[in-house]
Amino acid sequence: MNSGLSISAERIVIADDHPLFRTALRGAVERLLDRVTIIEAESLASLQAVMETGPAPDLLLLDLRMPGVQGFSGLVFMRAHYPDVPIVVVSAQDEPYIVRRTLSHGAAGFIPKSETDRGIRQALEAVLSGDLWLPEGMDSSAAGLGREEAETAAGIASLTPQQFRVMSMLSAGLLNKQIAWELDVSEATIKAHVTAIFRKLGVQNRTQAVLVAGRLAVDPVAH
Repeated sequence: MNSGLSISAERIVIADDHPLFRTALRGAVERLLDRVTIIEAESLASLQAVMETGPAPDLLLLDLRMPGVQGFSGLVFMRAHYPDVPIVVVSAQDEPYIVRRTLSHGAAGFIPKSETDRGIRQALEAVLSGDLWLPEGMDSSAAGLGREEAETAAGIASLTPQQFRVMSMLSAGLLNKQIAWELDVSEATIKAHVTAIFRKLGVQNRTQAVLVAGRLAVDPVAH
């Protein structure tokens, strides 16, 4: 039963690869909202499957680190393909520069994984009412993205869902034949996707594509 929350939501997606945290966040949401359907996703593949079927959710709660997701790439892709769905990043990494980049890439809010039920309540109420939400004391100004990161984000945003899957697998080091097997398509189809990815990212080969995508890592200096 909710505690007087002034907004409602019918469908919320929680995307995080840690089952214990998904359970904890699900419990917090269910205590705040009545009759809400919560769908869980533990990877990029499962998140895409959820988003591509059924009605669009009222809210997506998205971790920055999941299998198949390169830092901010998941946020950038979801923001581009589901512009009407507010996305709140939920992350254990809450350094100011990460929060500012999160806002710059289009998130409607940021919830640290250490946040209390009260903070989650405030976040849900704000975002579902159309406002931006950050915990008290966090800088609400978005950082101006550097030219290279902005260009990379635009390239990632232009990928089709299948191309994004392929790009994620390229970043994981899979070969074309391995990607073809994983996606149950021909190797020729994967080669066509890879060619399109290179064009959209403005690169010539796999190594360059992976390096460019790495600009959207949470800590690009480490890549």
